[in-house]
Amino acid sequence: MQADNKMFDDFVKFVNGAAGTLAGVGREAEAGARSKAKEWIGGLDFVSRDEFDAVKAMAAAARDEAEALRARLDALEAKTAKAPKTGA
Repeated sequence: MQADNKMFDDFVKFVNGAAGTLAGVGREAEAGARSKAKEWIGGLDFVSRDEFDAVKAMAAAARDEAEALRARLDALEAKTAKAPKTGA
C-alpha cells in the first residue's frame, strides 16, 4: 500500500512540474509575441491624434474654400451667360 502512495505522489509531482514548465513556456511565448508585435508596430509610420486632427481640420477648411470658389465660379458663369454678346 505504501508503494502505491509513493508512486502516486511521484506521478503528482511529475504532473505538477510539467504544468509549471508548460505555464513558463506559455509566459515566455506570450512575452516573445508581445515583443515582436511592439517591434512590428513600432516600425510603422503612425501619426499622433493631434496631427490627425490638424490635418482633418485643414482638409475641412480646404473643402469649404473649394465649395466657396465653386459657388463664385457658378455665379460668374451664370452672369456671363446672361450678358448680351457683342459681336465683332
